[in-house]
Amino acid sequence: MARARDPIADLRRIAFLLERANEATYRVRAFRSAAKALAGLPAAELTERAGNGTLTELAGLGDVTARCVAESLAGEEPVYLRRLVATEGSDLDAEATALRAALRGDCHTHSDWSDGGSPIEEMALAAVELGHEYLVLTDHSPRLTVARGLTAERLRRQLDHVAQVNAALPEGFRILTGIEVDILADGSLDQDDDLLARLDVVVGSVHSGLKDERSKMTRRMLKAVANPHLDILGHVTGRMVSSRPAGVTGPGDRGHRARTRAESDFDADAVFAACAEHDTAVEINSRPERQDPPKRLIRRALEAGCRFAINTDAHAPGQLDWQRFGCERAALCGVPADRVINTWSAEQLVAWTHNRT
Repeated sequence: MARARDPIADLRRIAFLLERANEATYRVRAFRSAAKALAGLPAAELTERAGNGTLTELAGLGDVTARCVAESLAGEEPVYLRRLVATEGSDLDAEATALRAALRGDCHTHSDWSDGGSPIEEMALAAVELGHEYLVLTDHSPRLTVARGLTAERLRRQLDHVAQVNAALPEGFRILTGIEVDILADGSLDQDDDLLARLDVVVGSVHSGLKDERSKMTRRMLKAVANPHLDILGHVTGRMVSSRPAGVTGPGDRGHRARTRAESDFDADAVFAACAEHDTAVEINSRPERQDPPKRLIRRALEAGCRFAINTDAHAPGQLDWQRFGCERAALCGVPADRVINTWSAEQLVAWTHNRT
């Protein structure tokens, strides 16, 4: 008889691959719920239920997930998992592959503390499995209530929690503290300065007033870029080129239901010149529904002398592998690895964010 596989690991792997493939949220949730249901079950009871066909009596398991569990316990790779692996995405070209290999971490991610669908620990372990050396946790700031943005007090609690999680993570990997802070209407940042100074990485993004007229939006972005606390300018145009992807299962899910949205209008040359002057990195957002900035603006930022951060803006573990989409677009625009800040080690990245003027 074949040696049993780990059914919980197989269920989580299926959920990860479904997220990465941008499949429907309910499918992802089914496999994550099944894995959670099995986590507290004694091994003997699990084996017994698989043998007598009563797995589906457990809350959180249906016919499909129960079949996967039974196949795992029988020592077989579940058919569902095998099909996902056989049909996963296309290969990257050589330039994008090299850029993806050079990345050592992700500077824009979310957890269930704001509008993400998974705990910090689960996001971190998925990043470890992808070969990352670090993950920057950047949950939202308080004004974005639809995404359960973190008040100053909640952010302080999160910093304590991250310290505890880091102590239990594999050696050689760490969670870096951060925030995706709202750039407010007057260009100020939506969090206390003392807290922003404590964080390892600050991403700043415009989430409101996206239809402001050109001069107003330009002034707003220029003021934010000049703020010494801002390290990365996130999804700079705010555009949505398609409906939101699957896998965002957190309480703030409704904050990601935009269908399509035009780019904000601003003076890109002035903003990118300011980014170069203040050494603020421009984010290449890898989310399939954003693809922000568009390639023409990536080229203009490159010509302006900007640094970049190729980030996933992940709200679920499987989305952490979306960096390949950003790498494809960066490679097409000729962005070299030495202009991308997350090709640096965690120590280099934090030294840069703390010593910027």
